[in-house]
Amino acid sequence: MNTALRDALTARLARYDSLVEVGVGRRPDVAAALAADGASVTVTDVVDVTALDGVEVPEGVRFVRDDVVAASDATDPGPLYAVDAIYALNLPAELHRPVRDVARATGADFLFTTLGYEEPDVAVRRETVGDVEIGRETVYVAV
Repeated sequence: MNTALRDALTARLARYDSLVEVGVGRRPDVAAALAADGASVTVTDVVDVTALDGVEVPEGVRFVRDDVVAASDATDPGPLYAVDAIYALNLPAELHRPVRDVARATGADFLFTTLGYEEPDVAVRRETVGDVEIGRETVYVAV
């Protein structure tokens, strides 16, 4: 992701004080930028991202190994998700509903981007960040 587009996504998410990024994988750059701006950020994935080649959890960001699908099936998703917003970047369609359900259960906003060729599998409001010069990204906000 180019720096300007990362900054545009970060600016959109910066209105939240506490966030969880679901499925961080190999790309913690938005979480790092949010933490550098003073937000409380936790990133999750089903695998330990520190075991992935070249991936380090950025300073100021907390990593928790977690399965959001299992959390969505639980009566209470737990304190991990008790945040202002849950977000995911390049979220596959099969995870849209589970993450939305976790966000609803905890009262968090849910924002995400898709893999690009998939449409959201939940009701959303669309927002565009970036511009023609730096690139554009559609951010979906679950309603």
